[in-house]
Amino acid sequence: MWTPRISDIGNDQGAQMHTLEAIMAATIMVAILLFAVQATSLTPLTSSTANAHIESQIYIMGQDMLTALDHAPYGQNSDLKNEIINWNGEMYVWNGTNYQSDDNKSNSLNGTVVDMLELVAVENGIAHNIQFSYSTASGRENYYIYNGDPSDNAVIISRKVLLSDSDVGNTTFYETTTSIPDIDTTTALYNIVDVKLTLWRM
Repeated sequence: MWTPRISDIGNDQGAQMHTLEAIMAATIMVAILLFAVQATSLTPLTSSTANAHIESQIYIMGQDMLTALDHAPYGQNSDLKNEIINWNGEMYVWNGTNYQSDDNKSNSLNGTVVDMLELVAVENGIAHNIQFSYSTASGRENYYIYNGDPSDNAVIISRKVLLSDSDVGNTTFYETTTSIPDIDTTTALYNIVDVKLTLWRM
């Protein structure tokens, strides 16, 4: 009959202790990982996640607006281009009922761009600015529509519109009115206007 030796009993106890230590160490590691994941994970209810989702929605909405306004049938100007061509150089501010000139209170905007802004932005409580940026010797940017300083969560969507001499007609009068110069008097190119639409939640 076999009887265990003292050395065998010692080896068994040592092995059991090592196994127990390994299980405890693994348990501790799993607990630490779970704690770390729960402490750093973002849920859909987290403020930063919600803000990022809203910003993404507003950005897509702004892109759709400019895309729709810049679309035109063959041989015709888009509504966005006509807005630039017919601009009188003034800045307009939303006063609660319409876009009123900051210099001349009797002047107000109307047309497709206004209809789009009122339907999409105003009715959804989204503040907005539109700037016309164009080429000069030092570069220049003017507000077309101004509704205050954007928040930190504002998004900017831009679209470039090419103007030719034939688009603006009297180039001297147009430059005097809008400050947008003819960047190349030797060609039919007049200027390239970068329309910047800034949107943010009020």
